[in-house]
Amino acid sequence: MSSNRSRALACLPFFFAVLGVSAGQQPLLYEPPASEWHALKKAVNGRLFEGVPFAHPCFAKGFNSTECVAIRSSYLDEVSRANAPAAYIQTQWETCQTTDDGCLLSYTNPQDESPTLPPNQCQLGSIPRHFIDVRNAEDVAAAFRFSRRTGMPLVIKNTGHDYKGRSSAPHSLALWTHNLKDISFDPAFVAEGCSKASPGVTVGAGVQWGEAYAFAEANNITLVGGSDRSVGVAGGWLQGGGHGALSNTMGLGVDRVLQYKVVTPDGVYRTANECQNQDLFFGLRGGGGGTFGVVLESTILASPQVTLQAVIVTFSANTTRTKELWTILADNGLKWADEGWGGFSMAGILILINPGSSKEETAKSMAPLIAYGKRLQSEGVQGASTIVTEFPSWGAFFNAFTKDHVAVVGSSLALASRLISKDNLKTPARRSTFVSALLAADAATPGLIVLITAPSSFPSKGQTSVTDAWRSSLYHVTVVSPWEWNATVAEKKAHYSSVSASIDHLRKITPDAAYLNEADVYEPNHEVAFWGSHHTKLLKIKRKYDPDRLLDCWQCVGWDPKSPRFSCYL
Repeated sequence: MSSNRSRALACLPFFFAVLGVSAGQQPLLYEPPASEWHALKKAVNGRLFEGVPFAHPCFAKGFNSTECVAIRSSYLDEVSRANAPAAYIQTQWETCQTTDDGCLLSYTNPQDESPTLPPNQCQLGSIPRHFIDVRNAEDVAAAFRFSRRTGMPLVIKNTGHDYKGRSSAPHSLALWTHNLKDISFDPAFVAEGCSKASPGVTVGAGVQWGEAYAFAEANNITLVGGSDRSVGVAGGWLQGGGHGALSNTMGLGVDRVLQYKVVTPDGVYRTANECQNQDLFFGLRGGGGGTFGVVLESTILASPQVTLQAVIVTFSANTTRTKELWTILADNGLKWADEGWGGFSMAGILILINPGSSKEETAKSMAPLIAYGKRLQSEGVQGASTIVTEFPSWGAFFNAFTKDHVAVVGSSLALASRLISKDNLKTPARRSTFVSALLAADAATPGLIVLITAPSSFPSKGQTSVTDAWRSSLYHVTVVSPWEWNATVAEKKAHYSSVSASIDHLRKITPDAAYLNEADVYEPNHEVAFWGSHHTKLLKIKRKYDPDRLLDCWQCVGWDPKSPRFSCYL
């Protein structure tokens, strides 16, 4: 222990009340003295502020106050939450799950006043005590120096989309990168120190996919990204792998990143690409966010604008009809992947898109699915619809798709996932087993999603650190289990257990592989599941760039599971 840290532990007071927000039952950790905070605030040009829960006005100002009415109206809105530094898309990461401390409204009815009534209090939970509104590399370097001097835990937050809570921690300092919104397009981008030119879009860490897609449309280019408009482009999505409906033919996010600009824990602003800091570039291409440094800027490959053929079949779901739909998907899965089809499916809906198919090829390839949809329509099945259409660009499809398909926002939510191997679809018996496992998982935890987003037909150069299982997979499947604001600790544990048991239906028939950004919070054997054979190399990179472990997060490379920062995990 350094002498600075020893002095801090010996003499620093605890102080909790922040703008009327109680620290509640959080574990008592020391607080740096006021002089340290004043020095940090000066170093970041005043852009240091205290964490305040999103729903705080409803407790402090009154449920019918103007401020609370605004919160209630936006409580389930992903953009509003992403724009608020202390708000998280899944709200258990605003709470201390082990003590029930938090400051939440009801996600099933934000107009319900009962969560704000005594004896309920608004407490910080796991929301960071302080945030820095990061605008440049020196802000991050100052935070690293502060953390090294005081021992204050750091977290990195942009939009709060992290399903595993890695962007929050009790008694921590958050680096809020949300306002780094610069975006530019260079048709002949050359990574620093390299010679090869590629069309690239450079984004600040705060740019979100909705903004990036609009920019791409304006420049007649295609960017491969996620299906949620408020997810950040350059943060955890990109550093953890990044998948989307175009990934089958155009690759994962990490396949397409050309360069990172990152502040490592020694305070140095580094450029990482194929020509310099190659080990760091490897680590950032799948090793996970919040681990090797703070990425402030990324450049990603831009492709020409693509025309998409789309087939969408929907109906009022029941087990029989969903089984038939998923059997059609499984029976044609290998063939459709080879042809370039990607998309999504839940019970009662299958959405497939292809950037390289013609109308004639689509009609032939999709004949089994189209015939099924039309048969349901002829039978008068409620909600049955079959759409075969063309979109002039990814942006046009995205804007149409996202109107009705938005991820759950504003709830507490347990999630688990599995990558589905091509081997699972190679024989009739395996396909039948796979479909049965899907149905069993969806019955156990309704809301299962089959994401047809693996890079099935994209040639990999082997230069990324995601598990190699992505390359031999067809699908990424997720299951969820949400709970309300007043769930007990036992009930929360039961939800995490439920999704783990649900995904076990698929775990037992697939290789040990899951997507780290959308995985079981308590993923067993996570080092293998997330990174496969790459974990040993990633651990060496972690130790090289962050030997003092100033950055740490749940189930991240080189994490310390005994750290007090994880005291609010169950």
